[in-house]
Amino acid sequence: MKTEPTIYSLLNSISYPEDLRKLSVEQLPEICKELRQDIIQELSCNPGHFAASLGTVELTVALHYVYNTPYDRIVWDVGHQAYGHKMLTGRREAFCTNRKFKGIRPFPTPVESDYDTFACGHASNSISAALGMAVAAAKKGEKDRHVVAVIGDGSMSGGLAFEGLNNASSTTNNLLIILNDNDMAIDRSVGGMKQYLFNLTTSNRYNQLRFKASKMLFKMGVLNEDRRKALIRFSNSLKSMAAQQQNIFEGMNIRYFGPINGHDVKNLARILRDIKDLKGPKILHLHTVKGKGFEPAEKDPGIWHAPGRFDPETGERITTDTSNLPPLYQTVFGETLVELAEKNPKIVGVTPAMPTGCSMNLLMKSMPDRAFDVGIAEGHAATFSGGMAKEGMQPFCNIYSSFMQRAYDNVIHDIALLRLPVVLCLDRAGLVGEDGPTHHGVYDLAYFRPIPNLTISSPMDEHELRRLMYTAQLPDKGPFVIRYPRGRGVLVDWKCPLEEVPVGKGRKLKDGKDIAVITIGPIGNTAAHAIERAEAEKGLSIAHYDLRFLKPLDEALLHEAGRNFKRIVTIEDGTRKGGMGSAVLEFMADNDYTPHVERIGVPDAFIEHGTVQELHRLCGMDEEGIYNILIKNEE
Repeated sequence: MKTEPTIYSLLNSISYPEDLRKLSVEQLPEICKELRQDIIQELSCNPGHFAASLGTVELTVALHYVYNTPYDRIVWDVGHQAYGHKMLTGRREAFCTNRKFKGIRPFPTPVESDYDTFACGHASNSISAALGMAVAAAKKGEKDRHVVAVIGDGSMSGGLAFEGLNNASSTTNNLLIILNDNDMAIDRSVGGMKQYLFNLTTSNRYNQLRFKASKMLFKMGVLNEDRRKALIRFSNSLKSMAAQQQNIFEGMNIRYFGPINGHDVKNLARILRDIKDLKGPKILHLHTVKGKGFEPAEKDPGIWHAPGRFDPETGERITTDTSNLPPLYQTVFGETLVELAEKNPKIVGVTPAMPTGCSMNLLMKSMPDRAFDVGIAEGHAATFSGGMAKEGMQPFCNIYSSFMQRAYDNVIHDIALLRLPVVLCLDRAGLVGEDGPTHHGVYDLAYFRPIPNLTISSPMDEHELRRLMYTAQLPDKGPFVIRYPRGRGVLVDWKCPLEEVPVGKGRKLKDGKDIAVITIGPIGNTAAHAIERAEAEKGLSIAHYDLRFLKPLDEALLHEAGRNFKRIVTIEDGTRKGGMGSAVLEFMADNDYTPHVERIGVPDAFIEHGTVQELHRLCGMDEEGIYNILIKNEE
């Protein structure tokens, strides 16, 4: 537990928002200063999402000051903006356990606190969820319950956000949508919406006068709901003519306020109080600075999105010497993509707002006209890639495995159906660690396996990743999936010649007589250590096969295992239900083989957060867990 600095004269007295509401408005800037400093101190030694939460300190304080939370609902989007929210809602003392195994969760969730109203690990769901809550409150007669959606950090570029806006404009509700416009996602925001929000202007004085006039007219009985909508449309037309620009939100009959300075907490609290009881859907547009209050983060918010440990006084990031360690899989992908693109002019790169995280930034730097960041829009990324492939290009579309779930229909309808040559690179596949259940990429093998025309592969090491990438861009390979994990590989000397891998062909890594172990992906390296130990300590003879491709299956390899072994163990860093182990079971049943098949993988449950090593141990997928399965019945 951290030692409390004596400078937190106000923050130390606040455990819950009801304590915050006892303060005067004049004290709010000081509480923001203390909360921001506490976030800086905490994250300097316990890493997490840093810059985004610094940018929402004033907004967080103002919301909990004005609204009666948790009765009033605040829906965050995305949750890495909400560390200040956690600290003000009963979790400040426990915040040192944030993202740690058995500690508080990485993103807000109702499972942890009543103040966390909805799941918010992925972007763009806040408007839809909050609208549902607002409509439900009205149906239940809870006229005094307010619902606020806080969307920002690039989330407005997601298609679901626009679906929610469209529905909010045509459904009776009193929802307030706060757009936290910081010109950022994880990297810089891109696209027309970013530029539009930057340029959007509306008079605060105009909004105040209109609000007061509407309240007076309602009281006089002159204005009702139908007349109000008609008047909004008329006044929006006049304002558009005067300003010579159309406000996209008010064009949808959603009242617009802003843009205003999101770091002026007193003014922000005043505006929230003024519009709190205004009927109908509303947008409050804030301009904020990602990393606000910490100069290094303000200058380079991308690096400081999740910077790791750092010195809170100097801003120096604390790093370790990695020169003698294997590279990150992401680095191997990025450098290999550049190498391939230099030789194949058809190759282009696509990523939905993750160029630095997935190393697509390397292609962007060397060939900026051949790499595309499409913003937080995974479905669009897939279909956009399909469109380029249809016209002869060779897209490498890199999307984190858990985010690829959002593009499932696009892959089926816009890529697989026409057998278009798109390489889908699933970064962060498997259990990803501290980001927890919203980010674990454990379902891709199961959800892609039934789709016709897909080739599905997973490399065991960096050499295999390079060879699979080379193979995928060769002619007539069709849609090609390559999944690989977050973190480091196993080979310091990782550069190798680029050679074609026969599609659907696995590898026998070693012979054996007693047990056949079938693995796919980097988890095979852990299995190899467990096999070596079981053979040395228990005298077992264990064959090890690297399946390499989930689709098409290496039927010759599986026939060999089915004929020669009574016991088969499958190991995958993915869900046991429907994954590689299930495919092996189906093959054995279809071909009348009757071995006893034991499947090691992620169980049928959402796995909590912790280090990858801790979570592999939890799921029995670490070396010890695999070893114990191998030696079962040998004692």
